[in-house]
Amino acid sequence: MNEKILIIGSGFSSLSAACYLAKEGYEVTVLEKNKNLGGRARQLIKEGFTFDMGPTWYWMPDVFERFFADFNKTPSDYYSLKKLDPAYQIYFGPNDSINIEDTLEKISTAFEKEEPGSSKTLTKFITKAKNNYDIAIKDLVYKPGVSPLELVSVKTIKKLGQFFGNIQSDIEKEFKNKRLSQILKFPVLFLGAKPSDTPSFYNFMNYADFGLGTWYPDNGMYEVVKGIHTLALELGVKFITNSPVEKIIVENNKCFGVISNNKMYISDIVLSGADYHHTESLLDKKYRAYSEKYWEKKVFAPSSLLFYTGFNKKLSGVEHHTLFFDVDFDNHATSIYDKPGWPEKPLFYASFPSITDKKCAPEGYEAGIFLIPLAPGINDTPQLREEYFNIIIERIEKNTGNDLKNNIIFKESFCINDFIKDYNSYKGNAYGMANTLMQTAFLRPKLKSKKVKNLYFTGQLTVPGPGVPPSLISGKLSAGLIVKQLKKNL
Repeated sequence: MNEKILIIGSGFSSLSAACYLAKEGYEVTVLEKNKNLGGRARQLIKEGFTFDMGPTWYWMPDVFERFFADFNKTPSDYYSLKKLDPAYQIYFGPNDSINIEDTLEKISTAFEKEEPGSSKTLTKFITKAKNNYDIAIKDLVYKPGVSPLELVSVKTIKKLGQFFGNIQSDIEKEFKNKRLSQILKFPVLFLGAKPSDTPSFYNFMNYADFGLGTWYPDNGMYEVVKGIHTLALELGVKFITNSPVEKIIVENNKCFGVISNNKMYISDIVLSGADYHHTESLLDKKYRAYSEKYWEKKVFAPSSLLFYTGFNKKLSGVEHHTLFFDVDFDNHATSIYDKPGWPEKPLFYASFPSITDKKCAPEGYEAGIFLIPLAPGINDTPQLREEYFNIIIERIEKNTGNDLKNNIIFKESFCINDFIKDYNSYKGNAYGMANTLMQTAFLRPKLKSKKVKNLYFTGQLTVPGPGVPPSLISGKLSAGLIVKQLKKNL
């Protein structure tokens, strides 16, 4: 067996697919546009500070375990994990915060203090969420989105109503306390849509949060990239960096290679883990399965304004993951989805990895990563970035009591224009396509091209959807379809 497979991009879905395909004995080559592997999950090292540039949350550890188990490995063969306690902290105002700790029992105690009687409601809510998690993660998300019948089973028929309800109404019906309601809506943001537009079934994210907890790989999320890259090398995958693909070669509706840096790479299969819209732009128009009108109508997950900041002192009153919900949640969501524009009062997220991992900053210093969710496609200028950096620094100072302005050594920013430049991201989105009812499973862009034979796709714009665990699964699904085709051709 010597079929050649070319993979475009080296994000989590591409790395995953590369491993599965190499395991089957195929000759796999990965072409990466940038100088470093990992796609959005790159790493920034500057003046003794280390930052994850993309994902910073390690959720759903069972998905990572299942991935490595497919190769008779475990995550611990490649990186070490620590469960965070607290998992994260949420600020609702000056010196007013709630810690979400590392067990459901502790979280229930915190809820009870906030609203008497809410701990019992929470237990019932998480029990339902766990049941949905077991159905979704152990079964549904490992379907390739080929047919609506994939969603039909005895278990899912019983859950049918949950695909037409929504997370927001479910939570607000059970939890009258606005702060607790906001906490429970938070995990849904990882799916890329408003809670009011996210089907009730997706409450399994609450189990991922409260039931499975938040973890940290020693040295950061980039260690996971390095671990999967090492596995891929062990399996014989070849990687070529600084190799943007300029054209996908198609003749008679059949793909047989790509052009990168003016060099032709011939292959039996091309699999793209790059942005789906961008990948189709590498094809002649007649071979594109989805029109510009199609993409315009889709609900995309947010983009982000990110800052990677070095402080010359340790911070107090913050945890490794700290959320600032001291402004109106719904107003910010409106500025992302309903009336796209820069939010007047943004919610934002802060990560201080050096609280957990001293290697992330020089001794006595702190590394800070800040993220403001934004509507994709809006105007991005240096002036706006600076304005919003000042807004969040002032808010951190106000809420936590830290004096920060005079302790900033440097800051690097990353926003919409950078997502487009570095990742060819459609409208500069950060997380792909949102998981709304009409963008779930078989209703998402297909893993296999509908117009070009031997061309496949993987990643967060196709199934199962946004996030690191879904990307690992997407790579497995794409690889499975490719193996099926190649074996059928024998």
